[in-house]
Amino acid sequence: MKKFLAIALCLMMVVALAACKTDDPKPSNDLKIGIILVGDENEGYTAAHMEGFKAAMANCGIKDDQVIWKYNIPENAKCYDAACELAEKGCKIIFSNSYAHQAFMVQAAQEYPDIVFCPATGDTAAVCGLKNVVNFFPYTFESRYVSGVVAGMKLKELMDAGSVTDPYIGYVGAFPYAEVVSGYTAFFLGIRSIVAEAHMDVLYTNSWFDLNKENEAAKALMARGCVIIGQHADSTGAPSAVEAALKEGKVAYSVGYNIDMLKVAPTAALTSAQNNWGVLFTNILKDFLEGKEMKHDYTVDYNTDGVMISALGTSCAAGTAEKVAEVIAAIKAGTLHVFDVSTFTVEGQHLTTYTFNSSTPNADFTAVLYQGQDYEAIKDGYFHESEFRSAPYFELRIDGITELTDGN
Repeated sequence: MKKFLAIALCLMMVVALAACKTDDPKPSNDLKIGIILVGDENEGYTAAHMEGFKAAMANCGIKDDQVIWKYNIPENAKCYDAACELAEKGCKIIFSNSYAHQAFMVQAAQEYPDIVFCPATGDTAAVCGLKNVVNFFPYTFESRYVSGVVAGMKLKELMDAGSVTDPYIGYVGAFPYAEVVSGYTAFFLGIRSIVAEAHMDVLYTNSWFDLNKENEAAKALMARGCVIIGQHADSTGAPSAVEAALKEGKVAYSVGYNIDMLKVAPTAALTSAQNNWGVLFTNILKDFLEGKEMKHDYTVDYNTDGVMISALGTSCAAGTAEKVAEVIAAIKAGTLHVFDVSTFTVEGQHLTTYTFNSSTPNADFTAVLYQGQDYEAIKDGYFHESEFRSAPYFELRIDGITELTDGN
């Protein structure tokens, strides 16, 4: 009987070990992965991706010599060349991190159907007709909203003290794309949840990363009277300008993006909206390693620790940490929706319906490249951002925000 039990126990251990191996797949040593980056560690957006991808490598047991990095790859045919080079070097899954890389990644995906191509922030994976294209983007609008609450708390403190009478906000934007519009609107709504009369101007640089343009845009907004400067731009240019203005005696504070800006703006920086790219990269790589059918769109949110804000600066208003914790808890519980239609108007009207069409345009936005379908984006009292695809599609221009042209 003892011998039988011993044999049975051994068999159970073998089965358990086999199950563990199935649940925790390890990448084969000959697996190669490629990653195409629009910048390098000196550019905040790419630095955040690099940090996230390295975290995913650790989570998935991927070694350094299994990854081929391509830095400073522009959004043109050089991206296609880089993708093809990585494919020829044996990479089985290839990532890129900037929106306009997408067209060239899709072009390469057509030629290498057995390789998975993953352009971040993209919007064509579900409509281009290719199984080997994957888009991914986090719920950045959630962390934008929370960073807006931080800004709103500071704005209220300044107004209560009499230091500010006009709740005027400035925002340095990259391009007038949905990704930027969604982000600055969420930021503004976060502010308005604290200071209802706040208003905001947006000034575009027409560049994802330009230290000088972002610095000058922040200066132009402050010259107009803006007392807090937010940004969807990838350099430290805007926070540096705000820090310098604050030191000169101007009332001015900054909310950054991607990276903690306290090193360049130790007094002016309140916080930064951030994405935890490591969660997204890990989810995609785990599905790939497990041989699962890849989804066309991957996204993460506050509930999955996919978005966050950076450490609160010393200039933040009293009670900010507690308010932030309250707001994040409400977002996670589903009792607070960033784009609650009762909190904003468009041309004076509260919206009850909005049709989102998932078709994507060609490079110069003159025609439809891939035909998608219509979705009703407003349900249950709020706009359902990033639920029908990962990339943002909130493009509404709400009341209280003005897009400036050349600073005018």
